[in-house]
Amino acid sequence: MRAVLQRVQRASVIVDGLVVGEIGPGVLALVAATHHDGDIDVATMARKIAELRILADDTSIQEHVGEDAPPAVLIVSQFTLYGTTKKGRRPSWSAASPGPIAEPMVDAVAQALRNRGIAVATGIFGAQMNVALINDGPFTLIVDT
Repeated sequence: MRAVLQRVQRASVIVDGLVVGEIGPGVLALVAATHHDGDIDVATMARKIAELRILADDTSIQEHVGEDAPPAVLIVSQFTLYGTTKKGRRPSWSAASPGPIAEPMVDAVAQALRNRGIAVATGIFGAQMNVALINDGPFTLIVDT
């Protein structure tokens, strides 16, 4: 699995003019799956999102669980993270898992974070989404399992 993590002051996902997912301070996670990913990759990605010390105060999302206003995670599926541009001018998406395989994996990452007590919002898999964010830092990190 691959994710682009962005520390945000706030972020939201809009589909067909409606806000479908929104967080205040926390992490926007753009998440993709590839063909060889499995349960171990899902668990590893969830652990990394929860435990990496990437917040402004050098803490993790998990360290804030139980507080009055803990940071949250907005998960947005983004198969284009596995796009390649090695040949020609048109990206190839062949390394990305097809939707029926990728969707349950991205959902499983979100659920694994919820199981840790982390507030999670999501986009809608396969929808045309508009993602808005205020990057805090800016801080962006690419994570692979």
